[in-house]
Amino acid sequence: MVKMSDVAKLANVSTATVSRVLRNPEAVKKITQQKVFEAIKQLDYQPNILARHFRTNQTKTILVVVPSLTNLVFSEMISGIDTVATEKGYQVLLGNTNKEVEKAQSYINHLKQKQVDGVILLTVKLAQELWEEIAHDYPIVLASDFVEDLDIPAVCIDNINCGYQITEHLIKLGHQKIAHVSGALDVAISRERVKGYRKALHHYNIPIDESLMIEADYSIGSGYSSVRKLMKQDNKPTAIFFGNDEMAMGGIKAAKEMGIRVPEDLAVIGFDDIKFSAVFDPALTTIAQPFHEMGRKSMELLLKIMNDEPLEHEKYVIESQFIVRESCGANIKGQ
Repeated sequence: MVKMSDVAKLANVSTATVSRVLRNPEAVKKITQQKVFEAIKQLDYQPNILARHFRTNQTKTILVVVPSLTNLVFSEMISGIDTVATEKGYQVLLGNTNKEVEKAQSYINHLKQKQVDGVILLTVKLAQELWEEIAHDYPIVLASDFVEDLDIPAVCIDNINCGYQITEHLIKLGHQKIAHVSGALDVAISRERVKGYRKALHHYNIPIDESLMIEADYSIGSGYSSVRKLMKQDNKPTAIFFGNDEMAMGGIKAAKEMGIRVPEDLAVIGFDDIKFSAVFDPALTTIAQPFHEMGRKSMELLLKIMNDEPLEHEKYVIESQFIVRESCGANIKGQ
């Protein structure tokens, strides 16, 4: 059976471009449209008819898939999704992958078999071949994360700018040795935050020291072990930018056990602004993500896709907020 990727290869364009030509041809240059339509005709490509008629025999149920129920950021997004779904007469089912790719794929099969009308994935990993297979023919939306080079509708914040903003703030406080403890780098949002961190260091002519960069997994335990490692090496950081608040909390616990005061000896900034961040000791400086709004927007997009309505954008960027609290301390210049 001819796939969209075959059309893209023959037309010498990306699968995303083929999708745009099929969905919204006026958004593509005439010459590109012509190349794609000629390839479609030559290959006798037929878009997935089942997917094109997903509106028929609706289950009025959507599936939200999360990588871990222990991650505190997902509850508010699910609440936002459920608010819109309920308003529109849909039920929400929840699937937990426990970070297992195979389990995530099994949830996608529910969509393929028409057991649910659509799926919202919250930072879920899938094999690249499966992304390419489902990207253009099934009602799917990504919330919080996105997939590079594929036109899968996504709702997220500007993670590069946030990474830059955090690092710049620490630099302006006088820090030169700034560590970054990231989430898993096979997740796009983790890579984006690293890009922002590197961009700020480069902009302020601060050499990038790979020994100050650690890849972790967004858990409290990984934040704890990362600080134990960083603060035992010769080139100790004076500040750490963590990829989420939970790792920052684990890192602060490790610092306290080592006799390191936060923020007096070590400035710390997290990411997400989970509910405990404001009452933690010290209160965390962090990026507040509008999780409820992101959930609402994700469900609104999914409804449009399920109803074959055109989308204005494939990637919707929601504004975040940088919140300064006690954990990063005051200006250290002159010390």
